[in-house]
Amino acid sequence: MANIHLDMRKIKQLYRLHTQGVSKRSISKQLGISRNTVRKYIELLLKSKLTSEEVDKLGFEDLRILLHIDETHITTRHEYVFKLYPEVSKRLKKVGVTRYMIWEDYYQNKKVFISYSRFCHLYRVWSRTQNPVMRFNHKAGDKMFVDFTGKKLAIIDPATGLLKEMEVFIAVLGASGYTYVEACRSQKREDFIGCIVGALHFFGGVPRAIVTDNLKSAVTKSSKYEPILNESLLAMATHYDTTILPTRTYRPRDKALVENAVKIIYTRVFAPLNGNDYYTLSALNEAVLELTGKHNKINFQARDCSRLDLFTSLEQEELLPLPTDKYQLRAYLMGTVYKTSHIHINKDKHYYSVPYRYIGKKVRIIYTKDTVEIYYKQKRIAVHKRGLKRHGYTTDSEHMPSTHRYVADWNPDTFLNWAEGIGGHCKTFITLLLGKRQHPEQSYKSCAGVLGLAKKVGNERLDNACKRALDYERINYQSVKSILEKGLDFIQEDTNTESTIPKHGNIRGGDYYK
Repeated sequence: MANIHLDMRKIKQLYRLHTQGVSKRSISKQLGISRNTVRKYIELLLKSKLTSEEVDKLGFEDLRILLHIDETHITTRHEYVFKLYPEVSKRLKKVGVTRYMIWEDYYQNKKVFISYSRFCHLYRVWSRTQNPVMRFNHKAGDKMFVDFTGKKLAIIDPATGLLKEMEVFIAVLGASGYTYVEACRSQKREDFIGCIVGALHFFGGVPRAIVTDNLKSAVTKSSKYEPILNESLLAMATHYDTTILPTRTYRPRDKALVENAVKIIYTRVFAPLNGNDYYTLSALNEAVLELTGKHNKINFQARDCSRLDLFTSLEQEELLPLPTDKYQLRAYLMGTVYKTSHIHINKDKHYYSVPYRYIGKKVRIIYTKDTVEIYYKQKRIAVHKRGLKRHGYTTDSEHMPSTHRYVADWNPDTFLNWAEGIGGHCKTFITLLLGKRQHPEQSYKSCAGVLGLAKKVGNERLDNACKRALDYERINYQSVKSILEKGLDFIQEDTNTESTIPKHGNIRGGDYYK
């Protein structure tokens, strides 16, 4: 005769009293249950790792499944079906695979002899025994969940000896739980995107979506329905052909997988690092990577496999391939094309050429660590290698306005003839100034500035200032302007280089050294 089981309400009350600290003897008296029965159900509920509040929210059927009530006849009659469920669980993680497809395959091949509804019910029973608190069935290669941990790691600043706190980024693949951890300097856009790129290359593939929190590095403006994403993050997602899915605000269960992973990482990564000193971020990350590798190799509780096992056997092949080039962070700005047919990036104090027909137009500049791209109305009109020489020019000769009307007004002959009318020293100075640049057009504004000073000080003073600048070998507009402002052009240099030694009694004379 089958055992008579307790009423589900009494089981919930029993567990609630236990969590409040009531002894088993007192629970037995209050509920009229034997102490052995009280002990039996408390052990089963503690094994589920659910809180009293979570047990109270369970329906009666869910609670019966959790406690394996009325399953004795199931496990004997359908034991062969339960042996198939580990394989079913793996197959369900593949994109597009459903329970019905698996059941139909088994039924046709005479591996099961039960209805589809019974097959699903038994699978739910089996799932509860494997992971009682699991709620989501993630598809392999579908999502990567990312977040920052609440606690931080630290390195020692060699210069001051003080601790500098580092943020800790964590990424988890949905189906396998395979984990990546990296320490970084901040949660700012550059570090956040850099960590995501690091995770993708660590996994060796790209999931179809990346689930992020609503931090400012990811979401420019949060919204329940259509959040506005950071432009750089979108560019990164486009480069890797994936999608960004911000979680709903105040909905931590949307990324429960990574939230739970954070708690485990505190134990398996943070705790072993305590007491160790690291002086550079790279040294800290080497230690973090080693401990994360050990974490990925540890078997799940109540399962005969690790995160690494699931990743290699199930999820790795489902990830999309990485692009040939690693993503580089992009910066965006607007600019106007100068008359010299160049745009200016103020951060580097460097100039880049643009086709002359866009002179005066507003253009969009996108630059990375290595390249500079210039767009006009979403059409790329120029691309250059990034130059970091301050006040330097990067010029494509085809961009310069060789036959444009602008060159007819301003060209080398125009400036040389203008300088010749001022004086010979001025013409020499302008000749050298035009020859300083890769393209003469780059010096046109400097030449115009120098020659324009004649209106303020006259031709003679300007010619003298150019002579002194030539003597100083300072061939630029600022040197001539400074000479005129300080009046150095009025100073006459002494051309007599001969010097006589005054007679003195202490002078030995040439005969002394013979």
